[in-house]
Amino acid sequence: MIYALANQKGGVGKTTTAINLAATLAQAGERVLLVDVDPQANATTGLGVRPADGEPTMFEVFLGEVALADIVQDTPVRNLTLAPSSRELAGLSVLLPGMGRREWRLKDSLRAMTSATGFGYSFVLIDCPPSLGLLTVNALVAADEVIIPVQTEYFALEGLAQLLETIDAVRGGLNPALRVAGLVLTMADGRTKLAREVEAEVRAHFPDLTYRTVIPRNVRLAEAPSHGIPVSLLDPRCPGSDAYFDLAVEVVERA
Repeated sequence: MIYALANQKGGVGKTTTAINLAATLAQAGERVLLVDVDPQANATTGLGVRPADGEPTMFEVFLGEVALADIVQDTPVRNLTLAPSSRELAGLSVLLPGMGRREWRLKDSLRAMTSATGFGYSFVLIDCPPSLGLLTVNALVAADEVIIPVQTEYFALEGLAQLLETIDAVRGGLNPALRVAGLVLTMADGRTKLAREVEAEVRAHFPDLTYRTVIPRNVRLAEAPSHGIPVSLLDPRCPGSDAYFDLAVEVVERA
């Protein structure tokens, strides 16, 4: 199963969710590949991977210069491997429009990897940039389903309509089988009235799509990327780690 984690709003916990959901699934014994197509490369550094100068990343994969299988690296989590990003991906906003099969380049790379290696991954998670450009479109074309992190703050629903329109457009012409797996509420402070109101509003608008699990604001979740490991390795008993375990259970149940 291939999931794109997408939201054009920045700072909603998208990369935190990508890292920790991937890690939790891997620790449960699933083989997981995390593909970082965000030029900020936060999922890459958040798993302790820092490609050396000249080392190929997803940038070269999109250009067709190297195969996806050739850049995959191990991470601190057993069963979890990473296709790293780099800041060079920002240049693809200029390069991709002039390329052939510009919307299918990630899907083609995953297909080639399947043919060459037999694949063997139970789950592939694609961490998208905070935009609706061609990198995100590539992820939506390659994915089976989309997970949308939604921060529990005042403008939580702002932009969701545009994202859902983009998903519908991709479904209409580029990937008819694409569907929304669910919305996951993130960075929630249950002590505040605002967080409770936002949660109620999101669940009212998307009752069947919103996951039961709510990801809390948690210091250990914020600290984990600086150590280059997921929160489950930093502090497996903290509220953030427990929440991502519960989310992983729900994702598997819905798969």
